[in-house]
Amino acid sequence: MSRRFTVQYTDQAQDSLNRMSSAARARFETGMAKLASAPDGHRTTPAKSSREKDRRSATVAGFFVVYYVSRGVLVITALQIIGG
Repeated sequence: MSRRFTVQYTDQAQDSLNRMSSAARARFETGMAKLASAPDGHRTTPAKSSREKDRRSATVAGFFVVYYVSRGVLVITALQIIGG
């Protein structure tokens, strides 16, 4: 059975999300929902220079996102969203 993670955002990431156009935000949120089903999956990598295995990065709908996976509580926290 697959576990789906909840997605949450730091204040900084939420500010980036709020600045997106509605179309870009919809694409991004769809991409994050896919990521929530497999946070270590295809096209994700450990965050550069990170000693923490749960700090990861991915490109989601054209945006680069750095996130932290909290496996014990099934939460992905988006730390930073760049680009677009």
